[in-house]
Amino acid sequence: MEDSILKSVKKNLGLVPEYTPFDEMVLTHINTAFSTLYQLGVGPDAGFSITDDTKVWDDFIDGDEVIVNACKTYVYLRVRILFDPPTTSFVLAAMKEQLQEYEWRISILRETTDWVSPTGEVV
Repeated sequence: MEDSILKSVKKNLGLVPEYTPFDEMVLTHINTAFSTLYQLGVGPDAGFSITDDTKVWDDFIDGDEVIVNACKTYVYLRVRILFDPPTTSFVLAAMKEQLQEYEWRISILRETTDWVSPTGEVV
């Protein structure tokens, strides 16, 4: 399995990793997905972004396979909708529903280890 974030997303989009004309656009959309994951509380405390194919998934989250796999799918879906949206509205709606479900599931996974009290109390 490909560890490079950019290359793995490109493969999922059906792009050959060596074909680079769309890299800037794909990178922008990947970083948008990482921004949303940061807002969900997932990833490094300082945020995360990539600029080329050298960053790997372990640079984003190291260790928790369950949340890493959920984040991989989330990033791919987000990039797919932005980069190559489906032509039919019901497929687009289904993909958006999947994104919402992944956002919820990723948030729940994060809360199992990094729960923060809404009142700010240390628990």
